[in-house]
Amino acid sequence: MNWVEILLGFFVLLGGVFMLVGSIGLARLPDFYMRLHAPTKATTLGVGALLIASMMFFTIQDGAFSIHEILVTIFLFITAPVSAHMMAKSAVHVKTRIAKDTQGLAVRDAAEKRNNPLL
Repeated sequence: MNWVEILLGFFVLLGGVFMLVGSIGLARLPDFYMRLHAPTKATTLGVGALLIASMMFFTIQDGAFSIHEILVTIFLFITAPVSAHMMAKSAVHVKTRIAKDTQGLAVRDAAEKRNNPLL
């Protein structure tokens, strides 16, 4: 076993751990906003680590730099935060239920009072 295999194994395991943590967070966290945070952060890092391992593997195997993984990584790192932001903003507009442990409830309440003077 050489150093390349150890490095590839490290990135694959790191990616798997991040994706596992994101999946557990998606299943166990109590409200939509907390559930949204787990997969967008942890799973993005997990897929990023797997893409690094894939890029290293195919670069070494083919002897030429692999650009496909870089394009996928750029696409993932641009679209994941944007889609999470849009889902969170939509959840605010439809007044999705919030758990008591969610931070920022005072800020949300102040914004609702500012937007609706009848409250």
